[in-house]
Amino acid sequence: MIKTGAKPDLSFGVHAWSQADGSRETSFSALLEGRTVVSVYMKGGTPGCDRQTDSLRECAAELGRAGYGIIAVSRDGATAQTRQGGKKKLPFTLVSDPGDLFARATDSLVEKSMYGRTFTGPARAAYVLEADGRVLAVVPKVDTADHAAQLREVIAGLPARKGKAGA
Repeated sequence: MIKTGAKPDLSFGVHAWSQADGSRETSFSALLEGRTVVSVYMKGGTPGCDRQTDSLRECAAELGRAGYGIIAVSRDGATAQTRQGGKKKLPFTLVSDPGDLFARATDSLVEKSMYGRTFTGPARAAYVLEADGRVLAVVPKVDTADHAAQLREVIAGLPARKGKAGA
């Protein structure tokens, strides 16, 4: 898994959805408009992943006031992302990443098993990135039920941005 201070190549193309901008094709790096929390999960509409996005929604306004954007990344296709974001009225950007490009860039592909089947997939992790893509912090194992508390703790431990008061 990528370490704090590293700067992954995030120039790859993705499909993104947000309430403000709708569906669009862009580069992942273009989505980083400032400090950003990137939370990775496998598939929307599943219990654990829905708890994770619900927890993100719970803290979205608070993170926004502190100057942080949120991007949730999953293997879901563009149509599923659009449906999920609209249905749950998610106030942050969803990124469709069926090729695990973000996980590859952050060296966070892991072996998983489900129903006796072993496969490789993205780690359920979160990253706090600077606008230039530099990794400020990593949450290597997301607590799906209390992801918001994890993020609050990580962000509270980060140095203030230069020229800005607070986080």
